[in-house]
Amino acid sequence: MVAKARQLKLGAFMRPISIHTAAWRYPGAYADANFNFTHLKRFAQTLERGRFDAFFMADHLALLNMPMAALMRSATVTSFDPMTLLPALAVVTERLGLIATASTSYNEPYHVARKFASLDHLSNGRAGWNVVTSANPHEALNFGREEHIEHDERYRRAREFFDTVTGLWDSWADDAFIRDVESGVYFDPGKLHVLNHKGPYFSVRGPLNVARPVQGWPVIVQAGASEAGRTLAAETAEVVFSGVADLGSARELYADIKGRMARCARSPDDLKILPGAFVVTGETLSEAREKKRRLDGLVHPDSGIATLSVLLGHDVSGFELDGPLPALPESNASQSGQRKLVELAARENMTVRQLIQHVGGSFGVLEMIGTPSLIADQMEEWLLTDACDGFNIMFPYLPGGLDDFVVQVVPELQRRGLFRRDYEGTTLRENLGLPRPENRFFPRPE
Repeated sequence: MVAKARQLKLGAFMRPISIHTAAWRYPGAYADANFNFTHLKRFAQTLERGRFDAFFMADHLALLNMPMAALMRSATVTSFDPMTLLPALAVVTERLGLIATASTSYNEPYHVARKFASLDHLSNGRAGWNVVTSANPHEALNFGREEHIEHDERYRRAREFFDTVTGLWDSWADDAFIRDVESGVYFDPGKLHVLNHKGPYFSVRGPLNVARPVQGWPVIVQAGASEAGRTLAAETAEVVFSGVADLGSARELYADIKGRMARCARSPDDLKILPGAFVVTGETLSEAREKKRRLDGLVHPDSGIATLSVLLGHDVSGFELDGPLPALPESNASQSGQRKLVELAARENMTVRQLIQHVGGSFGVLEMIGTPSLIADQMEEWLLTDACDGFNIMFPYLPGGLDDFVVQVVPELQRRGLFRRDYEGTTLRENLGLPRPENRFFPRPE
């Protein structure tokens, strides 16, 4: 039997609708796209026509922790709550996956379990939960805390949070609801499990008052790349949204996380690693580069300094701009994000000013800039050399950047056999090629 050729999985990073801080200012862009349902509906339907796996929403429970001079220039200060927007998008799409962030630091497990189970039923099995521990210290101030939870403790809490949520999703057997009109019995009591979880962080009786999700569990997504984040991903994640920006780092992370899975008695095929990729398309390479140059030219310096401060977890406004990046203490924000930029600055002998310019528009993520053929070449190399299983695409501006990708890049990937021409199934798990998890309390009979 001939093994099926590997194909890319493609998510779309859609909250904010572009990671580039000047996207809303680009000619022809919808300035209010981040908070306009008519536009977001159009984007989701375009993604579905392009056979994307999922619409991916990051989320924050506070304004970004940056100076007002930068914040006033950001289109991300207002955005729909994911669990309000995604059910609305479920109604106007049929196959597109719907992935949302929910923090394990500033939510309760029962809330998250109930909302994502409901979304999975409303969408007929297309929900995904992006498990984050929150990197923004200002979120703590909105939830009765004076300071952010310490980094490693956030991950310990996250692991118990995950176990509690998935335990709640397994409250009911798949066939618990018999709805026997004649006898008047709605469900079989023998197929209901009361969780009674008691741990260091949470006490949750259960059961969940929503039937078991269509997919068993919504797809589990994780984005941390620190040591604690990689461990959590290997133990629990089914999709990893990584922030690697070069092929060597991508291969190292891919091999590391997949290797850890074996030690957790998990198959490497049960997790898809999708680096974020900022893609700018043009009919020629020079046209694509000119689009990026024009976009970057719309970034105000205040935004670049603030972006670097967020990524490093330290205020850089007082640094010598034309000197090297000084030594930094460990951050309680994203440790992997800080490490990546410190290593980049050292490797490329970059000044602080050069580093600010590097991250000012697109946060220093992987960039693919060129013709559809050149972009397909790069994606193919990453896929076939075990650097990824696909990508989370970040569009430079909307709607133009999204339309260009679907109209120009997707057909080129399909022509090469690197991407589907139609969806494999109806659920997000089926399209990603992920197994449906067993119910730990009501396993299928042998």
